[in-house]
Amino acid sequence: MASRDEIFDKVKGALVEALGVDEDEVSPSATMVGDLGAESIDFLDIVFRLEKAFGIKIQRGELFPEDVLSSTEFVTNGKVNEAGLNELKTRMPFIDLAKFEANPSVQNFPNTLTVEDMVRYVESKLAA
Repeated sequence: MASRDEIFDKVKGALVEALGVDEDEVSPSATMVGDLGAESIDFLDIVFRLEKAFGIKIQRGELFPEDVLSSTEFVTNGKVNEAGLNELKTRMPFIDLAKFEANPSVQNFPNTLTVEDMVRYVESKLAA
């Protein structure tokens, strides 16, 4: 299995290519949307590049749970409710939701996912 540094380097490479950012911008704490400027269409490219780089299959909604964020079952008045937070934690154990939980506005979610979360996600896929 690849080392953590090797995984980070490949994730970084995929993000540099997909987003057209400089390598030094891709730090573990950088957020995908806020810091790196990823837009929804970019996530398709990122998924493709990660699948190719690591030989893994990423199911739709597994890495970016749009369905949770748009469901009336999980969102109340523009905020992810307790059921939604539990669903996110179940489906995305690789992401640190502590900051998001403090203000679970749907609009805040895109700024939650970091490069480190992406590395942890790939690690979990490779370990499965």
